[in-house]
Amino acid sequence: MENNIELSQHYKLIEQAIQYIEVNVQRQPELEEIAAAIGLSEYHFQRMFTNWAGVSPKRFMQFLTKEHAKQLLSQSENLLETTHKVGLSSLGRLHDLFVNTEAVTPGEYKSGGAGLTIRYGIHPSPFGKVLVATTERGICNLSFVDVSEGKAIDNLVADWQQAKMIEDYKSTAPLVTRIFSAPKPDSAYEQKDPRLSLHLRGTNFQIKVWEALLNIPSGALTTYEHIARQVGNPKAVRAVGTAVGHNPIAYLIPCHRVIRKSGEFGNYLYGSARKKVILAREFSAGDA
Repeated sequence: MENNIELSQHYKLIEQAIQYIEVNVQRQPELEEIAAAIGLSEYHFQRMFTNWAGVSPKRFMQFLTKEHAKQLLSQSENLLETTHKVGLSSLGRLHDLFVNTEAVTPGEYKSGGAGLTIRYGIHPSPFGKVLVATTERGICNLSFVDVSEGKAIDNLVADWQQAKMIEDYKSTAPLVTRIFSAPKPDSAYEQKDPRLSLHLRGTNFQIKVWEALLNIPSGALTTYEHIARQVGNPKAVRAVGTAVGHNPIAYLIPCHRVIRKSGEFGNYLYGSARKKVILAREFSAGDA
């Protein structure tokens, strides 16, 4: 958790640097220029960025180019086919292999969470503050806190209007540690650390899309068109985009791995800079 606190404190500076790189990526700015833009020395910026993002600023600039994204996308499509053939839900980060999903029933969906108790807490993460909420059946919300903590809580309440809300930092802190910690290499990890459970509230179509997102391996990319085919409705690309945008459990349900077939990264509920750096960290972890 201490490491998450430090990384979370650095996030705003990193976000500013990424936004500067995005705007100027075509002319490939030098390290000294990027560092000066956010008020750091070249040495401290290089060290902080590489420690936080897992890749150097120069390599990250390569990652941001459209042609590089298109190349990664073509490679990922093959990886996704392999994933489906071997029957795994994911081939990447270890925690992605150990996620169960449970959807509310139609009656529970209409009830707005009546009879449920939701415990929530706000915690530091490598990508800024996150709100995590859980029922007795699993995690029901994970959202990055951008505007204010109060706004994030208001959004949670709006999704589960009839549920009883209890702020419970102690019960949600271990979940944040598991979600954002590096994967453990030992083969006995599955027995030591049981599956994370997700408690999903959405329409049947939304839940199909969210479950399809769980099939995208860490370090891979896919398109809205591919997801539409996967859920059996190739023409529903726009509806897929809407469902992706309403994903209530960020990061664990990896909507950040969906980009446009043109190679453009597209929108993200929590900001394009955050989407790109999450992807960069996943790619760097895969290279490790």
